[in-house]
Amino acid sequence: MDYKLICIDMDGTLLSDEKTVSERNLRAIRLANEQGVRIAVCTGRIFTSADYFSNLLGVKSPVIAANGAYIREKDRDEVIYNASIGENKCRKLLSVFKQYDIYPHFYTNEMIFTENAAFSTRFYKEANKKLSKDKQIKVLIVRDWDEVFKKYENEIFKGIGVDADAEKIRKAKIAIRNMDAFEVVSSKFDNFEVTNKGVTKGNAVKILANYYGIESEQIICIGDSENDLSMIKYAGLGVAMGNADGVVKEAAQYITETNNNDGVAKAIEKFILEV
Repeated sequence: MDYKLICIDMDGTLLSDEKTVSERNLRAIRLANEQGVRIAVCTGRIFTSADYFSNLLGVKSPVIAANGAYIREKDRDEVIYNASIGENKCRKLLSVFKQYDIYPHFYTNEMIFTENAAFSTRFYKEANKKLSKDKQIKVLIVRDWDEVFKKYENEIFKGIGVDADAEKIRKAKIAIRNMDAFEVVSSKFDNFEVTNKGVTKGNAVKILANYYGIESEQIICIGDSENDLSMIKYAGLGVAMGNADGVVKEAAQYITETNNNDGVAKAIEKFILEV
């Protein structure tokens, strides 16, 4: 197959557990790009964070951020797609977080709003220590959610609920799915991520493919978690990491090595570079 686009998840896929990109992964990505294959970073992270790692690849790569809620052809500085949640839906989502006593987080392209600098916000604060100020993620502690939702209603793309109690997470996910207004997926056992109905990585890959005039059969998608399922199912070739969730492996046509063992590079070498 003559593949034209590779969409790669970040955490648990492109990045090792130490949040680095291996030299072998970088080499394979750059060689594929030299052969005319477009590379897209496709992540649940917000754009500013995804953009930093995309730049490390050394190729012109569009970014799918916030689980498909925001797509940017960053090298042209062009927004291809965005789908904010809106003020009313943010309030509905917050009510579920409060009902189940779960830490609420709401994301824009460059900011995280939360009541407590814990869990994912702690991760971003640690990451900020290694970044220049213009690349850092702003973490803002919220006292008045109504004020935030009114001011940023057209900029909030994703909500995240975080708690160490897996049963609370399960019940809250069910409650939000029953509202039939959101997409709900998890990237780890202790969280769930919420976007507008119809907003998924798979839909974002489809939008990006249409933008470039690429057929689904010409696309490889690589991922490891529940939020990668939709794009793995959409792609002509869905690739699961060796460390992927069981449901992801079942949906994929090929299982590569783990994120700590150059799984992305080995998939690209097999299907693009043919080495």
